[in-house]
Amino acid sequence: MTKKYTFLLVGLLSFRFVSAQKTDTLKNLPEVTIKAYLSQQPLLTVPAAVGTINFQQLQMQPDFSLVPAVNTIPGVRMEERSPGSYRLSIRGSLLRSPFGVRNVKVYMDEFPLTDAGGNTYLNLLVLNSIQNINILRGPDGSLYGANSNGVVLIDPFGNRQQQSSASVGFDAGSYNSYHENIAVKEVSKNNQLNINQSWQQADGYRQNSALKRNFVQASDSWTYAPNGQLKALFFYSDLKYQTPGGLTLAQYLANPKSARPATATLPGAADQQAAVYNKTIFGGISNETYYLPNLKHVFAVYGTHTNFDNPFITNEEVRLENTIGLRTYFELSSREKQADNFSWNLDLGTEMQQTRSNINNYDNNRGNRGNLQAASNILTKQSFYFTRFAATLIKKIHIETALSLNNYQYDFTDVSSAAGNNRFKPVLMPRVALSYQLTRDFAWRATISRGYSTPATAEVRPSSNIINTSLQAEKGWNYEIGLRKQSANARFNLDAALFYYRLNQAIVRRLNDDGTEFYLNAGGTNQAGLETSASLKIIQNNTTGFLRSLTVSNSLTLSKFRFRDYFNAASNYSGNKLTGVPATVSVSQLNVTFPARLYFFLQHNYTSKIPLDDGNRAFAKTYNLVQTKIGWNKKLGRKTILNVFTGIDNLLNQHYSLGNDLNAVGLRYYNAAPLRNWFAGVRVQF
Repeated sequence: MTKKYTFLLVGLLSFRFVSAQKTDTLKNLPEVTIKAYLSQQPLLTVPAAVGTINFQQLQMQPDFSLVPAVNTIPGVRMEERSPGSYRLSIRGSLLRSPFGVRNVKVYMDEFPLTDAGGNTYLNLLVLNSIQNINILRGPDGSLYGANSNGVVLIDPFGNRQQQSSASVGFDAGSYNSYHENIAVKEVSKNNQLNINQSWQQADGYRQNSALKRNFVQASDSWTYAPNGQLKALFFYSDLKYQTPGGLTLAQYLANPKSARPATATLPGAADQQAAVYNKTIFGGISNETYYLPNLKHVFAVYGTHTNFDNPFITNEEVRLENTIGLRTYFELSSREKQADNFSWNLDLGTEMQQTRSNINNYDNNRGNRGNLQAASNILTKQSFYFTRFAATLIKKIHIETALSLNNYQYDFTDVSSAAGNNRFKPVLMPRVALSYQLTRDFAWRATISRGYSTPATAEVRPSSNIINTSLQAEKGWNYEIGLRKQSANARFNLDAALFYYRLNQAIVRRLNDDGTEFYLNAGGTNQAGLETSASLKIIQNNTTGFLRSLTVSNSLTLSKFRFRDYFNAASNYSGNKLTGVPATVSVSQLNVTFPARLYFFLQHNYTSKIPLDDGNRAFAKTYNLVQTKIGWNKKLGRKTILNVFTGIDNLLNQHYSLGNDLNAVGLRYYNAAPLRNWFAGVRVQF
């Protein structure tokens, strides 16, 4: 299967590379730019592996989940074990995430969504509140602090609009799934206010997998002076989702809808009313000022308050978390008269944050809170100072050097032990990158960067309720080359990255006999991979013919990730495949528009078998996931557009698990995903 997809992709790219040369001069479109490193840059020459999901691509996906959209980026894997239970992996970082998002830094504009303890509640957000997403693959701590696998940059503001607008939408689907969304954009001369509200509920495919989410977000961008802009972001999310738990292979085959059953020693997930309750308020304000035409200063402050409650099989964990932080930097740019042959940017800044976590664990008596088992108070602080110099020579050679100095510490008190602390030695994280524009539409790049990721609070104090001060940060070096092609008429785009990442002191998850977890440093990993993405507009937008437009795209991920120097008691896992990482993932898309504003969207996800334990004794089977959507846009007035759509998820009715419990006790690896199911909706924009 790997060879089949590779040959098809190579053939397509070879054909288009030749044919695109003949058509590139027909029409020149505006240069595509992205904000990946503090300021806008031409995407063609960005010396990094960057995946972009724009607003139009997000709108093509079902409103119920972010998963299908994020999985279109090569090297990125997003899972949803049950509705609302997200996991995010960039180049293999699922190893540390039994649930949630760790080892990946996430930002919303200038504001970190990741707390000081390394945790990110990505499932608080809804698809309709996001304008676009940029994902930087590979370690990139030089500007974004401790991470060893990548950075996610979410834009909640969007581009400046010319006029005010509003939209109302409602979706329904299988398993009593419902989703409602209202969005308002109020535009005035110097201000743009976005307000987004969403409500969602679903019963879920499996027993004990219901979801309810209420979400509201406001973002405001105010240009208060010719040289100054103030941004504000606020959201409140009230999320509840039940957790059905993993099944053994026999249970999964016999009744995939069932929740984890009881055993002779432990009750089942439904018996214990296992679920997650998360109420979070997030707020931030940033100011951008140009003191000189070529000197910019950005200053951002933010804070988060989270009430988290997780009744589980063995206990109920209640967390109260408060985070505050700031991020600020100066950017000095070359003057315009120098820009012809030599232009440059110099950045200097810092980011600081702290998170206080009050964690209590109680007996879980069939959903009723019992006696206190354990209690901890952990104050985590992380800060880093960064600098970056980027220069472009003769409009062809782009060079970037960046460096950050990272500090991390936590202090704790625990009812079962004396107070203590752990202060990690400051660590330098450099990054050197080069991009050479060989032709007007083709660029080559190379990058060397260091990865560094401290243990998350949930790893220092896991569900075993024991604080592990011996857990160390994982570190590694990433070596990468790539290329990017963008035809001038935007008909054909190609991006490819080849990398080798050597990680040391890898943090891995282990489980006790009762299912509680703990973490330790175990050897390292060798991670080699190839990532490609390509898109082709076979038929560009036109007003005649049966096919008004036709676009195909593909992203391909080939991973050869192996453990190194990894021993577990008498077992030697060195050379084994990295747990949770498929060797091959190919995601293809087809977008077609017809007369009368009809459209059709299809997405195919091929995922090869996935190792489920460090010993490589169990694997999840290969699956082919096909999703379709067909819709109709009808213009009802000058600004009013009606969009009616319907679609099918898992068209081929595949039996698969979209999110496995890795290294599970009792071989309970499998979380069954829904079989063939449908959705339909209507949206009015005015």
